[in-house]
Amino acid sequence: MYELLRTIHLIAVSPCLVIGAYLIYFSTKGSANHKILGWTYMILMFIQSGISLFMEARVGPQFIDHFGWIHLLSLLTIYTVPKSIYHIRKGDIKAHSRGMVILFWAGLIIAGGFTLVPGRYLYDVFFN
Repeated sequence: MYELLRTIHLIAVSPCLVIGAYLIYFSTKGSANHKILGWTYMILMFIQSGISLFMEARVGPQFIDHFGWIHLLSLLTIYTVPKSIYHIRKGDIKAHSRGMVILFWAGLIIAGGFTLVPGRYLYDVFFN
């Protein structure tokens, strides 16, 4: 079951790296394209973070059954996605932008960096 969850998680999160970087650094904010890609990004981020909560931490300490420290980033994502949608719907562009930058860096770049730690699946894929 873990392998299936891992595969779905990777399928959902992989395009988010490209979409998120594009939206934050290159997209025309507020354009139709930005909104469509933004919704795609938000849905994929929410899906992958939800799935990750069912995946056991295989590196580092575990607590409360199978959770590890990396699951805190999943919880941050689950909180940040709806909060950022709320902010943009209320017209608070600054709070929305801040949330999206935090989500990108914490939910993708930092969490992604942890996946390259020895003993983790992606470490083995890329370095073994």
